[in-house]
Amino acid sequence: MEQLSFIDAEYESRKRIPKREQFLNQMDGIIPWSDWCALIAPYYPKAGNGRPPRDLEQVLRMYLLQVWFNLSDEATEDAIYDSYAMKRFLRMNFTNETVPDATTLGNFRHLMEENNLTEKIFDDVNDRLDRAGLLMHGGTIVDATIVSAPSSTKNAGRKRDEEMHSTKKGNQWHFGMKIHSGVDAGSGYVHTITATAANASDISEAHNLIREEDAVVYGDSGYLGLEKRKEIKEDEHLSQVECRICRRPSQSKITSDYAGENWDKIIEHQKASVRCKVEHPFLIVKRQFGYCKAVYKGLKKNLARFFALFASANLLMCVRAGRQKEFCSA
Repeated sequence: MEQLSFIDAEYESRKRIPKREQFLNQMDGIIPWSDWCALIAPYYPKAGNGRPPRDLEQVLRMYLLQVWFNLSDEATEDAIYDSYAMKRFLRMNFTNETVPDATTLGNFRHLMEENNLTEKIFDDVNDRLDRAGLLMHGGTIVDATIVSAPSSTKNAGRKRDEEMHSTKKGNQWHFGMKIHSGVDAGSGYVHTITATAANASDISEAHNLIREEDAVVYGDSGYLGLEKRKEIKEDEHLSQVECRICRRPSQSKITSDYAGENWDKIIEHQKASVRCKVEHPFLIVKRQFGYCKAVYKGLKKNLARFFALFASANLLMCVRAGRQKEFCSA
């Protein structure tokens, strides 16, 4: 066992553990580090060709810090030197080690994006949730959120990102992309995500979010008429899925002075009480992880980041639900 330094001993005597450190301890305890490293190892540089590569798990931990705190490559390196909690998460000893530099992190990030490794990590999390019995098959909630992108043309190319587009929501225009998610109706874990330009309608991507074993799908009023879509009607399985879509308030024909039981309102409330689970992962990604604006050009690079974000959101929800033991033993 490594002997504690004076700084470590002083840090351990604190009266209160900060929320950042609590979060990092939770994620450190639930992530299957050895399995994720084995997943990445075939694509990671091998020793013997030039400068020896940094330890894979250490760089992976640094990459996840970048994802969770929405930092640039340089800012991640600086944050680790500045934060003792991050330094401990990396399991580093500054007396004989240095933090991997921004170039090393950037190369690792590109490796993750080019080989779809964040998607494989996302699938691995869902597979473990399924084996642990934490995913309840049979129903999916679909939803989409707009992720803004820089709309300025004051850059070297004098143009906006060609893969992003504008859309109007309410009375406000947004330029960027959309992330479409399929959430397990029973547990609230995200099982599928896709990305499109912001001008793509929510309903046009719904068929890609429904699982083969689903018998019912929930959605907000943006998915009204889903059962009439060509891709739904012509699919043998999707045509049998029951669509429980929340209606618009204007569609209710019952007046406010009606004295009887308003069953339409009761039914809509029941549908909304299930559909609301889809908002929680978006809350974690956009508010806790701070990723509410696209930081890369193109849909592919941003989608790779979202796979890592939603995999982390599933892990965090699992910890908060007190199901870490089942997940780790799966």
